[in-house]
Amino acid sequence: MDLDILYLDNELVVINKPSGLLVHRSEIDRHETRFALQLLRNQLGQRVYPVHRLDKPTSGVLAFALSQEMASLITDQWRQRAVDKRYLAIVRGWMPDFIHLDKPMAPPVDKYAKHERIKPEQEAITDFRSLAHAEIPVFIDKYPQSRYSLVECIPHTGRKHQLRRHLKHLSHPIIGDARYGKGRHSRYFRDQLQAPRLLLHASQLTMSHPISGETLVFNAPLDGIWRRLVQHFDWYDALPEALRFNEQDTPHPSLDCFLNVTDEDDEESV
Repeated sequence: MDLDILYLDNELVVINKPSGLLVHRSEIDRHETRFALQLLRNQLGQRVYPVHRLDKPTSGVLAFALSQEMASLITDQWRQRAVDKRYLAIVRGWMPDFIHLDKPMAPPVDKYAKHERIKPEQEAITDFRSLAHAEIPVFIDKYPQSRYSLVECIPHTGRKHQLRRHLKHLSHPIIGDARYGKGRHSRYFRDQLQAPRLLLHASQLTMSHPISGETLVFNAPLDGIWRRLVQHFDWYDALPEALRFNEQDTPHPSLDCFLNVTDEDDEESV
C-alpha cells in the first residue's frame, strides 16, 4: 500500500501517516512488519530520514528528509521551536473556548527499558482552542447525557505524549486513548460509532524549507473515521478551512489500512 504523499522535492518528503502505523521499528510491537520509514523508502526507491515522530495511533503530517544533511538542518528547526504544529482532537466533556496550559511533566517511564528511572520534569506548554461541542442523550459514565468537544491543540514544546497527558490533566481526555483516556467513552465510540482509534490527528505543520528558506504549510486530510464523526456531530463548519472535505471524494486508501483495535500505542512525540 502506497502512503499518501503530501509533498516531495529533492530534500524533503511529507506524508499523511495513517493511524496504527509505527514510524519505525519499535519495542512497542515486536511482531509488526510495517513501518512508515520502510514503506516510504520502498515507495520512493531511496532512503528517508525521520526528523520528528508521531505516536503509533496518531495520524497526520509526518516529515522525512532525503539525506542525513537535510535531516540535521530540519531537526534544528524543531530544537529551536521554529515549527508550528496543529493537532485536531475529540475529547470528553465541554472544553472552554481557550486554555493556555504551562504544566511541566516528567517523561513517561518506558516499560520496555530495563532499570528505567524516573526523570526530572521538563517544560511543557500547550494552547487548546475549542472549535465545537456536542451532547448526545446516551448514558455512558455518570450522567444521562454525554458531552464531547472538537479541539485544536497547539503544542509549543514536544514532550512525549504531551497533548494526551495535558488533556488528561484538564479532565478532557482524548477519545480512544488506551493509556490516558476514559475507557467507557472510548468503547462507545469504537462499538457504536465505528471509531476504533485514538482521535488525535496532526492536521498541520508549518516549517521553513531547509534550502530555500521558503515557508511551507502542510495540511493532512482527514481519514474516513474522522469524516464520519465530523458529519455525525455536525461539526463540518467548525473544521479549520484546510481540513474541510468534499463528501464526494474518498480518503486516500492508505488512511484506513493499519488500524488494529488491540494496539497499545506508545511511540514518541505528542
